[in-house]
Amino acid sequence: MNKLNFFLIALMAWCIMPADVTAQKITGLDASPADIAYFRPGGRNADPLIKVIYSRPAKKGRTMLGGTEAYGKVWRTGANETTEIKLFKDVTFGDKLIKAGTYSLYSIPDKNEWTIIFNTKLDTWGAYAYDEKADIARIKVPAGKTDEEAEYFTIMFDGTGDKAVMILAWENTLVKVPLKY
Repeated sequence: MNKLNFFLIALMAWCIMPADVTAQKITGLDASPADIAYFRPGGRNADPLIKVIYSRPAKKGRTMLGGTEAYGKVWRTGANETTEIKLFKDVTFGDKLIKAGTYSLYSIPDKNEWTIIFNTKLDTWGAYAYDEKADIARIKVPAGKTDEEAEYFTIMFDGTGDKAVMILAWENTLVKVPLKY
């Protein structure tokens, strides 16, 4: 194709294109973005021991724990799809040995104590399909206070060996789940 033909085809395409063409609008962005927390006891370049996939709801001026997320009720431990935790090796949380595998991670928040639940039913949204019969472990841990308010729900890990913990933080609440591997 010579340059003149190419130019004419491009000009015709431009002429028939609607004048109001704009970039595509991106709608429906998630207000609670997905995140991943890894626990790599040997440092950033080490193989992971634990991976948690969850969504991070925001407080947005609301009372969440004990408000929007009622105390004493099963919660998906995040937003949107139920939080999933993958253990690459057997890990003891609290006093419960959890075998390597992938589990749903639910919790029952309360003002002074949380129940952390490992459940075998995967790929669910929220806690609507929660089935207590699929629980493999429940661990009770005290609820403490954060030094500063956490606007977004956060899961992270800290420490090594017997002093390692999985941390859940939101608003002014801080929960530490001890783990050994």
